[in-house]
Amino acid sequence: MSGRSARLLRAVLVPVIVLVVWEVVSRTGAISAIIMPAPSRVVVRWWDYAASGEMLQDAAGSLYRVLGGFAIGAGLALPLGLLMGAKEWVNQLFDPLLQILRPIPPIAFIPLAILWFGLGNPPAFFLIALGAFFPVLVNTIAGVRHVDAIHLRAARNLGASEWTIFRRVILPSAMPYVLSGMRIGIGVAFIVVIVAEMTAVNQGLGYRILEAREYFWSDKIIAGMITIGIIGLVIDGVMGRISARLLRWHRGLEG
Repeated sequence: MSGRSARLLRAVLVPVIVLVVWEVVSRTGAISAIIMPAPSRVVVRWWDYAASGEMLQDAAGSLYRVLGGFAIGAGLALPLGLLMGAKEWVNQLFDPLLQILRPIPPIAFIPLAILWFGLGNPPAFFLIALGAFFPVLVNTIAGVRHVDAIHLRAARNLGASEWTIFRRVILPSAMPYVLSGMRIGIGVAFIVVIVAEMTAVNQGLGYRILEAREYFWSDKIIAGMITIGIIGLVIDGVMGRISARLLRWHRGLEG
């Protein structure tokens, strides 16, 4: 058996065992099908959900909210993080407020978001942006502060301007941290969008899962969860490829 085949076998072994046990337990009636439907039933429901076109609409709506909210949150966090990491006075100005807000989960803002923005996409964008903001901010600050001081001194000794140092030294050195923060941020965005769609909108994967719960369609709940996992896996893979391409020069990604 080749190395690739062995790795593939190890990767699928545990999931296959779990699915087989799950199917057997569900088929024997040891657990009610309403509580835990068999995997085969979930697959049928997922296929019906996809074939009806409903899943495509829900997935598109959720993805639109995730990407929109993430763009807002990351777009605000990135420049602020760069400034806070590079300028101590900016850090002293904003850090106390941000340290108070950071431990508060975005879900706690749901009542205020609905009061401020009403129902629909605006409160969802606000909550998702809030969830994505802090991972990007914290990692960006850490990246700027981990720039090697030798590189900064060398650039200044060679007569580089502050803008050149920022563009050619600080930003590239901080980029691994920034991209890591973005991967974490978009993961948090997926968590928040499901909760936001259960409370503020009437379309999307989160809304569909809540609807299925009301009718005790546990197979559709799991089908929606699987869809979320697939979309998240694809987006994380895309982010990983972007990181690998942008960080080809980085020692950990060479070769």
